[in-house]
Amino acid sequence: MSPRTRRTSIADVARRAGVSVGTVSNVLNRPDRVSPTTRERVEAAIAELSFVRNGSARQLRAGRITTVGAIVLDISNPFFTDVTRGIEERLTADDYTLMVASSDREPEREARYLRLFEEHGVRGVMVVPTGESIDHLLAVRERGIGVVLLDHPSPVDSVSSVAVDDVLGGALATRHLLDQGHTRIAFLNGTHSIRQCADRLEGARRALADAGRDPDAALVEVTVPLDANGGETGIRALLEADDRPTAVFCVNDLVALGALRTLRRAGVSVPDDVALVGYDDVTFAAELATPLTSVRQPRHELGARAADMMLRGTDAPAEHVVFKPELVVRESSTTRAP
Repeated sequence: MSPRTRRTSIADVARRAGVSVGTVSNVLNRPDRVSPTTRERVEAAIAELSFVRNGSARQLRAGRITTVGAIVLDISNPFFTDVTRGIEERLTADDYTLMVASSDREPEREARYLRLFEEHGVRGVMVVPTGESIDHLLAVRERGIGVVLLDHPSPVDSVSSVAVDDVLGGALATRHLLDQGHTRIAFLNGTHSIRQCADRLEGARRALADAGRDPDAALVEVTVPLDANGGETGIRALLEADDRPTAVFCVNDLVALGALRTLRRAGVSVPDDVALVGYDDVTFAAELATPLTSVRQPRHELGARAADMMLRGTDAPAEHVVFKPELVVRESSTTRAP
């Protein structure tokens, strides 16, 4: 095994350039104080040694931490990609740096990344919790690190949060399908331990009950992974059923993408044979061969607002924001059921 390479220091740059450490520091932070000739010599040494300044040490010396962490459920999901972009753009406006990780819905991964972020000395963390308990996040906050719950309402008043009313979102999707004449609806959902999945199911059941339907009879729930392969698995199960639903509501647009792909391959027309509704309204929803009806969440705004809360600091009063989703109707669900 080869020995670990030592990180190039500012002293190494100073020796290579034949100047003092203070001169190198001025080139990095106050270049106007250094003559052009000396500055060029220092910059050449920096390039030759591939020197990268130690940002963590610089923050500690300055007494200002400018790194923030975010843990989402799955960064490969376009919904969380857009949320993260909203966070990043807001932080960049104030010269903060974002570190992002995916928990993959696993509490152990979430705990590991929280520990790593703490070790890196972040100012705070924005977290989509993998479970309902936030005791571990309260412990992080007790150690002086800010905490904002992302895409999740806070169970305690003292922790700021941004979320979307997913009960309303589930109801919007289901009411739309009922209005189109559907009486038997499938819901391709994730595990109920994920708050968003449980809330969207609750909204769907409420909409059916409000319409005078028995949710147990009118709604067929199929639990699937929260990706396109999950949509394929769910649709295959429904196609084998004797009493096939005429409409499918998917817990997110990735699941809907897999569902649409599988229905097409099976020769099932969308929306003529089966209506389809997704959730999130990510960018590709409107670009599909059959544009997808979807429940829109304000993805960018969700991230930007969470970053705002983080930048307010741990001494600011806690804030709780719940955005309202909206239904965007497209071709995948606009034919009435027979």
